[in-house]
Amino acid sequence: MSAAVKYTLGRIGLFVGVLAALWFVDMNPFLRLMLALVFSAALSFFLLKGWRDEMAGEMGEAAERRRAEKERLRSALAGDDQGADDGPVEGEPGDRQR
Repeated sequence: MSAAVKYTLGRIGLFVGVLAALWFVDMNPFLRLMLALVFSAALSFFLLKGWRDEMAGEMGEAAERRRAEKERLRSALAGDDQGADDGPVEGEPGDRQR
């Protein structure tokens, strides 16, 4: 299971748990929801730190992979990738000329 899914489910679980704890307190339902949201956010800051850091690491790695792929494609389009085996070299059979 990815770290983002674990973290999201943890946040939802904390919200539902805090809302269940506040369910029996006599107050406005909207206020109860807002308090559950604030308290669950504060609790998740401390209780879900490991999952949050794991998710941030996965997101950082994905961003780095996208950046490297983007740079590779830019260099290939600019013609800096002359020796690559990605496609036919100019003058070879299969090379389309317009």
